[in-house]
Amino acid sequence: MKFSAQQIADYLGGTIEGNAQVEVDNFSKIEEGKPGTLSFLANQKYTKYIYETASSIVLVNNTFKAEDAVKSTLIRVEDAYTAMAKLMQLYEMSKPKKVGISTLAFVSEKAQIGENVYIAPYAVIEDNAKIGNNVKIYPHVYVGENSEIGENTQLFSGVQIYHNCKIGNHCILHSGTVVGSDGFGFAPSDAEYTKIPQIGNVVIENNVEIGANCTIDRAMMGSTIIREGVKLDNQIQVAHNVEIGEHTVIAALTGISGSVKIGKKCMIGGQVGFAGHLSIADGVIIGAKSGILSSITQKGTMVQGIPAQEIRNEFRSMAAYRKLPDLNRRVNELERELKKLTDILKQK
Repeated sequence: MKFSAQQIADYLGGTIEGNAQVEVDNFSKIEEGKPGTLSFLANQKYTKYIYETASSIVLVNNTFKAEDAVKSTLIRVEDAYTAMAKLMQLYEMSKPKKVGISTLAFVSEKAQIGENVYIAPYAVIEDNAKIGNNVKIYPHVYVGENSEIGENTQLFSGVQIYHNCKIGNHCILHSGTVVGSDGFGFAPSDAEYTKIPQIGNVVIENNVEIGANCTIDRAMMGSTIIREGVKLDNQIQVAHNVEIGEHTVIAALTGISGSVKIGKKCMIGGQVGFAGHLSIADGVIIGAKSGILSSITQKGTMVQGIPAQEIRNEFRSMAAYRKLPDLNRRVNELERELKKLTDILKQK
């Protein structure tokens, strides 16, 4: 389906510069733009491409000022990145939707299945599981006993949902993610480690997206909780009894130890490690590869480093670290000079 620049501008509430009737039916990156496609410019690093792109339409911020001729039709909006996201969501929604239960899927007679559900070949739905309306379940997904999947949620190939777990509405879980595996609970003794049964569950609220190959462990008691609007990147470990606050985003390869409580609207970089039983205040920003060894109680704090510290202190530490080779050389020179002076004094 094709859309004109005028239709797109009306949908986004934007203004047009150029041919309002030009049409597009796909998207392209601005540096690889093709006729009949729509691109966007949100990052200044890509500004040079707007003067050479072949894209028919380009979304730009209202603040953009052209310094040369632009061949494409421009649609000015408040935030080009957000506007592009809205268009891509609309495009995704326009695709045909799969519906129906494959004869190659196993669905327990005791399971409750909503309307307009898609269950692909080789999926398994166990006893007393509840599948909401418009849910999409792709091949090799497992939904355990007494688990609940909310409306309009998608479970991509290979997702495993253990027993008694709850997933809300409008969630997306990508391939290979495991929800409800046992937490790492063992009681040490002189002879061995005794396994502590993990009898809790995992609760994932509405509008959560979890990347590929993440692991969300079930609680020892109670629930591991992923609050509404949380976005997790790929390959993240969430241990038992963790709670992640609303609209927090976490980048790949982060590991969160047991019973950590993370606040609302936090931003956590990749490869961050959390020690257990910590509390992180709302709005905290944590830089990549940080080690969080103590609680962060002040809202909106920016930290980085191992162990993590306030960002300005970390920058000072990094600056001092870079000077260490020179400082070491100077100390060695001073030691040699001091030895010479000491030897002279001894001779007197």
